[in-house]
Amino acid sequence: MAKLYFHYSTMNAGKSTLLLQASHNYRERGMDTYLITARLDNRAGEGRIGSRIGIGADADTFEAGEDMFAKIAARLEQGPVACVFIDEAQFLEPEQVWQLARAVDDLRVPVMAYGLRVDFRGELFPGSATLLALADEMREARTICHCGKKATMVVRQDAEGNVLTDGAQVQIGGNETYVSLCRRHWREAVGDRPQAR
Repeated sequence: MAKLYFHYSTMNAGKSTLLLQASHNYRERGMDTYLITARLDNRAGEGRIGSRIGIGADADTFEAGEDMFAKIAARLEQGPVACVFIDEAQFLEPEQVWQLARAVDDLRVPVMAYGLRVDFRGELFPGSATLLALADEMREARTICHCGKKATMVVRQDAEGNVLTDGAQVQIGGNETYVSLCRRHWREAVGDRPQAR
């Protein structure tokens, strides 16, 4: 039975690595997969999912306003797909998550979405919030804070390493921009907690 899965974590927990490994497992057994990533994140190259450990794969891309149900249906017309994999799922719009759920229910194809749960302000991404509401199964990929505890939060830093507490929710970056921390060290880094908006 097809399900909508949400694999979530903070930065640098290996989400893309897990996605690529899962896709490889299907392909190794002769089953095709459909990989999709956010067009706005091209750190690994346009239409490419890349992992910090050096592995990668070509992927289709999605952008704001695009119909994910129609995209998946069009791919299925080209031939069977054992599973759809979505990287950078936090950038999905809520309506696009509903479209993924429809694809699972109506097209009977499993969808595995991988993304961040919260931003640098400690707030849910809209796509992640909708995935948390709609996913049939959720799995947390874990990484650790410098203290050894599980990291659940992330801070954004400027070029000099100063922690930022305000700014646009989306800013593409990697280790040079974001640091994963446990909640206690995140609170210390941001001055306890930014005021609610």
